[in-house]
Amino acid sequence: MAIEKIETKKVSHIIEEKLEEMILDGQYQIGEKLPSVRMLCESFGVGRSAIRDAITALKGKGLVEVKQGEGTYVKAFDVHTLLGSKYWNLYEKDIQELFQARKIVEVGLAELAANHRSEKDVEDLHYILTVKKGWESDFLFHQKLACIGGNTVLMQFIDFISAPLKQTLVKFHQYIQNSTEKGSIIEAQHRNIFQAIKERNSKKASEEMLVHLTTVEDMLQETSTME
Repeated sequence: MAIEKIETKKVSHIIEEKLEEMILDGQYQIGEKLPSVRMLCESFGVGRSAIRDAITALKGKGLVEVKQGEGTYVKAFDVHTLLGSKYWNLYEKDIQELFQARKIVEVGLAELAANHRSEKDVEDLHYILTVKKGWESDFLFHQKLACIGGNTVLMQFIDFISAPLKQTLVKFHQYIQNSTEKGSIIEAQHRNIFQAIKERNSKKASEEMLVHLTTVEDMLQETSTME
């Protein structure tokens, strides 16, 4: 019986994933300069070509920009980059089922986050909700909750579900920007989830997350009927 070779990830791909995780987790803020290529080489223990390839990949994702003679800087989230996703043409039924799956998982993640959160996690969530705005705040808030739970399998599952929903969620934020009332509802629900997690109230955290995602699901239905 023929045995297939096991493909290993390129070093540059591993570094790309690590830097992307650090950016999305808020360790590098928008506008902040990344360490120099030399410093990254020393930190990761790799050669310059691996670092350069990783930065090129991050640039292609719209996460960083390279300024000639200055260095590499974290970019603000680029809606147009997200709209270029290969998942653009999902059918409405696919979107509904993906969102249902996300709702089931994230309700559990909210409970995990309340049980496992640290004081630093609370500070990070507060920063995201008070400083970040719109799509960026929403994306980082839910990403941070997944990280706090500490379950790697669930984190990867959320990434898998969220990728094809990005375009839909960007459109959703464009929709609620035109409604002060709807935007206020979403912000208030995020604050309720945050407060429950801060208080380590896992039951309330999961309940508030269910309320929030059900509301978003209903609003998404509204956007689809308006098209």
